[in-house]
Amino acid sequence: MTNWYTITDVDALDTPALVIYPDRVRQNIDRLLAYVDDVARLRPHVKTHKSPDVSRLLLDAGIRKFKCATIAEAEMLADAGAPDVLLAYQPVGAKQQRLIDLIRAYPNTRFACLIDNLTTAEQLSERATAAGLTIPVYIDLNVGMNRTGILPDDKAATLYEQLATLPGIQPVGLHAYDGHLRDTDMRVRTARCDAAFAPVAQLRDQLRTHGFDPIIVAGGSPTFPIHAQRPDVECSPGTFIYWDEGYGTILPEQPFEPAALVVGRVISLPTPTTLCIDIGHKSVAAEGELAQRLTFLNAPDLRVTGQSEEHLTVDAGNNHPYRVGDVLYGLPHHICPTVALFDRARTIEDGHLFGIWKTTARDRVLSV
Repeated sequence: MTNWYTITDVDALDTPALVIYPDRVRQNIDRLLAYVDDVARLRPHVKTHKSPDVSRLLLDAGIRKFKCATIAEAEMLADAGAPDVLLAYQPVGAKQQRLIDLIRAYPNTRFACLIDNLTTAEQLSERATAAGLTIPVYIDLNVGMNRTGILPDDKAATLYEQLATLPGIQPVGLHAYDGHLRDTDMRVRTARCDAAFAPVAQLRDQLRTHGFDPIIVAGGSPTFPIHAQRPDVECSPGTFIYWDEGYGTILPEQPFEPAALVVGRVISLPTPTTLCIDIGHKSVAAEGELAQRLTFLNAPDLRVTGQSEEHLTVDAGNNHPYRVGDVLYGLPHHICPTVALFDRARTIEDGHLFGIWKTTARDRVLSV
């Protein structure tokens, strides 16, 4: 029996290689849609795939709102035809002018960004006013991630009201990313998510009494099923599109399936028990422990012992069957930064090498 990931003409594939299984990508999109009552409540993050091909699949599925982290990702989305793009990042310094240039270059796309302080807002206001633009902005709220944003309290309400007085920008919503909530126990994760979200909802209600009606964009992959149950929240999962070993392990309730692998080959047998594989730091996300790089689907017992830029060493045990040239299919622990290591991926259709999907937005600059 052939496994789902097997590539029959793998001899033609140079390794290490990122490979994508489009049928599985489409299935993951369908599973995403099944979570919500209205596709308008989906604002998927594109940081995982950074691909115009995937963006068009999402557009074909009826998704019209997107989230991204870089100007290049925003431009990739606009070029693919996305009508609504939230840059989930506060533009500081030259990034403000790049955002303005992007808005001018793609008038058919509505761009927004995050703000968490008045000084940056005033700078953006000045630049936008000079350009004759009005940029929608969301207040970035810190709900426990402690990375960016401000607490969802009276100061956030005051900032929202202050933003409304500035020319060139328009406050339209609240952004609350709770990526720190990753409890495997769904009951615990739900309780923690609800507690973190409660002050956000309270802030929204407070703003409504002052004549505002802020949109709430909340969550990532771990809390997506929870926020999907809130009828007035836009949800922003990203990893669902390709999935990975990390989330597959800690989020067992989510039905997404791996759709991207890193394929490598055994290139040396330096000791009787050691294999060297051509998957180094440059080919798979290396921010975690050695054991959290990837798992080989067709050799799950291999134990990673070392890694450098172009090499991965594993312990295969005594009397192992592996030989130089053997192909190994690796499921990354963290797919998002892994994808960014490759400028392109080979697509696999019906077990065969088929096409190429460019990882266009891995570049920091496209045209603006």
